[in-house]
Amino acid sequence: MSDAELAAAATARFREAFGAEPDGVWAAPGRVNLIGEHVDYAGGLSLPIALMHSTAVAVRARTDDRLRLRSHLGAWDGAVDEVAPGEPSGWPAYLAGVVWAMRRAGLCDSRFGADVAVVSAVPVGAGLSSSAALECALAIAVADLVGAPTDEAGRGALAAACVGAENEIALAPTGGMDQAIALCGKEGHALLVDSGDGTVAPVPLDLAASGLAVLVIDTRAPHRLVDGRYAERRRSVEEAAASLGVTTLRRATDADLVRLEDSVPRRRARHVVTEIERVRETLRLLASGDICDIGPLLTASHVSLRDDFEVSCPELDNAVDSALAAGAHGARMTGGGFGGSAIALVDDRDVDRVAMEVLSNARTRGLVAPAFLRLGTGGVAARRLVPVM
Repeated sequence: MSDAELAAAATARFREAFGAEPDGVWAAPGRVNLIGEHVDYAGGLSLPIALMHSTAVAVRARTDDRLRLRSHLGAWDGAVDEVAPGEPSGWPAYLAGVVWAMRRAGLCDSRFGADVAVVSAVPVGAGLSSSAALECALAIAVADLVGAPTDEAGRGALAAACVGAENEIALAPTGGMDQAIALCGKEGHALLVDSGDGTVAPVPLDLAASGLAVLVIDTRAPHRLVDGRYAERRRSVEEAAASLGVTTLRRATDADLVRLEDSVPRRRARHVVTEIERVRETLRLLASGDICDIGPLLTASHVSLRDDFEVSCPELDNAVDSALAAGAHGARMTGGGFGGSAIALVDDRDVDRVAMEVLSNARTRGLVAPAFLRLGTGGVAARRLVPVM
C-alpha cells in the first residue's frame, strides 16, 4: 500500500471506530534482516533492511490517561496507569506499552492518552517485525503530537522506549534491531545496527544496479517470540558470556569457545561469535561492490542458525534449500526463527522462477504454501503520512 492508501485506510477506520477525525496518520515499516541474527542482545552487529510494507496508525491525543485501540484484530480500552507486564496481552500490549514507556522516559505527559486506529500492510506472524512497526508508528505519532524530538537522538530515545514496551509489557525478550531499522531506515540502504554501543549507520545497498533482488519467503509457519523458546536462546547466550567472564559475546573469540564445557552453550555461543564475523565480512564485500559474493555468507548464517542455534524449522529449511537449488546466490532464515520468513538473494530475472520452485517443493513435502515479497530498494523510516484534511 502506498502512503496515501495507508493514510486513507487508517483514517477511514478511525472515523468508523470513533466518529471523528484523527489528529494525523503516521507509519513505520516492517523489516527483513540481511544478516546478523540473534546477536543484537549479545552486543553484536546486524544489517536489517526496511520493507516497503508499513503499519499505519491514525491517532487523536487525549489528556485523560485513556487509551482506545482499534484494529482488524479487535479493540482494547483502558488506562495507561493500569498498564503492567502482560497487561494488556496480544497486539494491544505493543501500543499500550509504548505510551507507558514514553511516559516513564519523560517523553510525554503523565496524563497523555490517545484514540488509535491501526491498518497494516506488514504480514503478521511472518517474522518481518510487524510488532516493531506497530510500536514505532505510534511512538513517532506521540512524539509529533507532544513535540518530543524526532531527530537522530530523539529517534534513539523512541527506539529505547519501544524496546521497553516489547520487553517489559508484551514480554517478548527481543533486542533492539527491529526498532532501530523501523525508526532509522533509509531507502536504498541497509542499516548497520551496532548493539554494543547503540549506534546506527546507513550502508548503501543498490540491488537493482547489480541486477539483483531479495526474495522474501513468508513460510506461513506461525512465528511467536513469547512461547519461551526465544527467551531460552537469549538466556543461553547470556549464560555463555557469564561463563567466559565477558559482558557480552561480542567480546568473545573462537579461541574462547573451547572453554565452554557444555556442548549446548558452546554451540549457541559459536553461532553468535561466527555470525558477528559474517556481518563484518558482508560489510567488506558490500563496500567493494561485490553484492553477489555475500550469498555464501547468507547461507552459512542459515546453517549456523539451523545447527548451532536450532531456531529453524522444516518450512524455513525448505525455503532455503529450494531457493539454493533454483540458483539463488544465497539464502537464510530471517527474524527470530521457529517459523516466519526466509530470504534469498537472486538475480532479478529469476525471482518468479525461484519462487515457483520454493512453492512447488513446499506442496510436494506437504507444507503450507508460502507467500512471497520482492525487495528492491527497501523502504523508509517511521514518518508522518499525508496530513489528514
